[in-house]
Order: sequence, then C-alpha cells, then structure tokens
Amino acid sequence: MKLVCKVAAFAALGVVAWQAGAQQAPARGGTPRAPTGIVVPPLGAGPFMYKTAEGQDIRVVVLARGLDHPWSIAFLPNGDKLVTERAGRLRVMHGDKLDPTPVQGVPAVQARGLSGLFDIALHPQFATNHFVYLTYAKPPPEGGMAGNGLARGVWDGKALTNVREIFLTTDTSTVSRITFGRDGMLYMSTWGDRADIAQKTDGLGGKVLRLRDDGTVPPDNPFVGKAGYRPEIYTLGHRSTLGLQMHPGTGQIWENENGPNGGDEINVLVPGGNYGWPLVSLGRTYAGPWQSPKGFSLEGMIDPIVYWTPAIAVSGMAFYTGNKLPKWKGDVFVGGMRRGEVPGTGHLERILFNEKMEELRRETLLADLQQRIRDVRQGPDELLYVLTDETDGALFRIEPAN
Repeated sequence: MKLVCKVAAFAALGVVAWQAGAQQAPARGGTPRAPTGIVVPPLGAGPFMYKTAEGQDIRVVVLARGLDHPWSIAFLPNGDKLVTERAGRLRVMHGDKLDPTPVQGVPAVQARGLSGLFDIALHPQFATNHFVYLTYAKPPPEGGMAGNGLARGVWDGKALTNVREIFLTTDTSTVSRITFGRDGMLYMSTWGDRADIAQKTDGLGGKVLRLRDDGTVPPDNPFVGKAGYRPEIYTLGHRSTLGLQMHPGTGQIWENENGPNGGDEINVLVPGGNYGWPLVSLGRTYAGPWQSPKGFSLEGMIDPIVYWTPAIAVSGMAFYTGNKLPKWKGDVFVGGMRRGEVPGTGHLERILFNEKMEELRRETLLADLQQRIRDVRQGPDELLYVLTDETDGALFRIEPAN
C-alpha cells in the first residue's frame, strides 16, 4: 500500500496524531506502561450488560477472579479450561469453578517483569494423544544465557506428565504465542523489539517460526537450505507479537503485534514474508519522531491489513464463527492493554471486515471496566472468553443478553 493510501485511510478512520508524553516509556518487552496518575477502579461483581453497535446485546459474566496476570486459555474436551498465569502457574477450571490448587508438571519458569509463563495450545489430535504445549521464559543455567522455551507435556486429567522441552531460543527476549495451522504444523512467534534482530536472517528474534509438533523443522519451510537463514523461519520483520491464530475460513495464519509508540498492526502471514520491522513502521519512537525515516511502505515488505495509531497495546485474537452471537459472526476480536484516556483505555475491540477481508469499521467494548485485555478466545460453546492482564486478573464470558 502506498503512503498516500495510508494517509487517506488515517483520515477516514479519524485517527489523531500521537501526543508525545502520553505514556511512560515501556518496560523491556515493549508494552507501554500506564500514564502517571491513572487509578484503575476495582472490578465490580457483574454481570455487566451492554448494547452494541450491531444490535448484539450482551451480558459479561465474571467466571473467575484472583488470577495473577493470566495470559492464555485452552478448552479441554470435557468442558474444563486450562489458564496460564505469567508467574509460572497453570490453573484448571472445572466448568465455571477455579480449582485453588495449581496444576503440577509445569516447567521451571523465570517470572520477572513481563517474562514468565505465556501461551498454551492443545494438539489438533488432543483427544487421542493428550498433548499440551506451553511457551515460557526459561531460567538461565549457572553462567549461561536465559532461554525461551517451548515444552510439550501429556495431560492426564489432573496434571502434566512426560513434560519435555522441544524447542529453545536464546537470541530473543520473549517467545510468546503459538497456534496450530491447518497443515498440522506449530507456528510460534518470537519478539524482535531489541535493535535490528527482526531483520537478521541467521537469528530467531522478531520471527514467526514453523515447526513440526515435536519441535523439529519441516522440510518445506520457505528458507530450508538457504544460506544465511535459520530453517525454522516462516516470516520475519515482526516486533512484539501478542496474537497468533489460524483464520478458520482461509487457513492463513494471522498475527498481531505491538508497535513502539503507536503502530500496532494485524498481518496476514505468507510463507517467507517480510513485515518490515524496524525498517517500516506506522508508529513513532518514544522520543517522538517516526520510527521509520524511510516511510511507511517499502518494496518487498508486506503492509498490515489493520493498524492503530495511537496504539492500543493489542494482544490476543479470536475469529468469531459461532451462532450464539449471530450479529458478530465473521468478526475479529482483539484485546487492548493500554492504560489511559479512551479510546486507549484497556478494552476489547471488534473489527468488522467485508468479504474481501478489508476493514470496514471497529467497535470498542468493555472500556468502562478499564481492564487490560490480554487474551480473547472463542470457546467450544460458541461464546467469547476474555482474560484480563491484572494482578487480580479475571476471566470473563461474553454471552447473549437474553
């Protein structure tokens, strides 16, 4: 997309320029901190009732509280739910009741700052193999470097067993999201917010990787056998990926990531694609200038299909395909973690696309709760589940108002 098109799109969306100083500089990991003086009100008991733009009236039920920065959720076939906490705990919900005892078998986690236990995913054949996958920051060995790991274990109904590390990176600050593709491969994102690692083809930072379910490299990856390239790389040029999901219709992998000071985006991944960071960005540096002096688009690099300036600190992603919330069928949902003035206040965001997957409009939801939304998923019951990234974190269920 040419620069003039993007400027026109900005005007059409009513996007205002980022005001320097609106937020403090981010902690390591890239997510902005709250502006000084922001007081987050306590979360009420709920349920919370809302009328929405499409006439989809909803009720938001608080299913669980007291979670320590919950990060991700997976739905088990028997109706139980597994929830990761950044501090290194895996929790289980039996129906709508949170078990007070953490699940045993989680690998050792280095929980410091924004690092810790991250994503969880079930194998596509979970019903027969019971494989559960986790991403996490691994404590460094004595005299060694910290790593970011991918582990696979077996769920026995109460705990993780036979847990082993199947992949490890040591050249990136964080491994975050994982998802399985229609091809049965595991896609895993790594952060590239440090220096220029996202463009280094001999490293894994700032990439989306494509792996077999045992952590090995598929022979049909786009850079297998190419000199100077890590064979695990599927796409490159990413900053801080916090959403990674397979589109249920096309089978393509969609990714969202945080920009620096603005410039959050959603990308549709193609094998071998370069998404530009840090050479191309729709955000500004924290000092004020545009991150990319070369402009917003460069030949050979792929533009986002959705972008935010100012940023909302986008995280999590769900494609709604159910019938329980029919006015939302086909819509995309992402979480927003930024503190501050509306529309930056932590919220859930709904994005409506046309049949060509071109953005039509957006809707801000749950902003009055002022909760940082870390993840959003569609459950097997065709309802939406939302995790709040708070010290006293919560799990919401969004259901029809009636």
